[in-house]
Amino acid sequence: MRIILTGSAGFTGHYFRARAEAEGHEIVPLTVDLTDKLALATEVACAAPDAVVHLAGIAFVDHADNAAFYAVNTVGTTNLLQGLVAATSAAGQQPRVLIASSANVYGNCDRSPISEEQAPAPVNHYAMSKLAMEHMARTYSDSLPLVLARPFNYTGPGQSSSFLIPKLVDHFARRLPQIELGNLHVEREFNDVRMVCDAYLALLDKGVPGEVYNVCSGHPYTLQAVITALEELTGHHMQVTVNPAFVRANEVHRLCGNPDKLRACTGPLPAYALKDTLSNMLAAARAS
Repeated sequence: MRIILTGSAGFTGHYFRARAEAEGHEIVPLTVDLTDKLALATEVACAAPDAVVHLAGIAFVDHADNAAFYAVNTVGTTNLLQGLVAATSAAGQQPRVLIASSANVYGNCDRSPISEEQAPAPVNHYAMSKLAMEHMARTYSDSLPLVLARPFNYTGPGQSSSFLIPKLVDHFARRLPQIELGNLHVEREFNDVRMVCDAYLALLDKGVPGEVYNVCSGHPYTLQAVITALEELTGHHMQVTVNPAFVRANEVHRLCGNPDKLRACTGPLPAYALKDTLSNMLAAARAS
């Protein structure tokens, strides 16, 4: 397939492009800004894709500009879909579209693991912008075969140290004596970015248009479990302290997904043990 890829230069985009090209797909990186509606429409029309994978957006929850979440994640995605509809009308073909949302849309809920039937309850602007994006995307479902993916937390070499796991890995790789963190009482899935990209490729091929899929493993870890794994891998121990400035208001305490719907659609996906992911990240951190 000829696939337009947004966010190709980003963390996930880098891995997705490599895995898609390894499967024989042609990747066409989108180069224009999502907020530039006219340039976006022109580039999409010239690309004539068979499929689109939309990964671009602001993903850091603590991004300083709340308005930017909506300008990029919500309005920018709408601009992309409008451009695709216009190109489809002119070319007479409908590209399959996969849009990466986020499991953060679920917010705090009593049910765990979380299925796709759980009502969203976002607790921050990042999650709200992603939910608004989903609702806007659905308005184009009559014109485009859209699949929505809600990835749970994932990581891997190359992810920004603004995120929790790369920050921990960097400190352990440099054998620093201490680290300041935010809320220590959180539980998350920490999946491997390669699994997420495999899921995106499979959903692009097999996902049912109009449906939403959790991209998850159903295996959460406490923050202490991650720290213990890094201690075992490095033989290094650090003092961990809580910095109140890093504690988020309305923190989502546990985020674990139910992968049944995903697996029923895609079949088994490659599994990556947490220690293997962390080991790869440590090796990359030491090399850099």
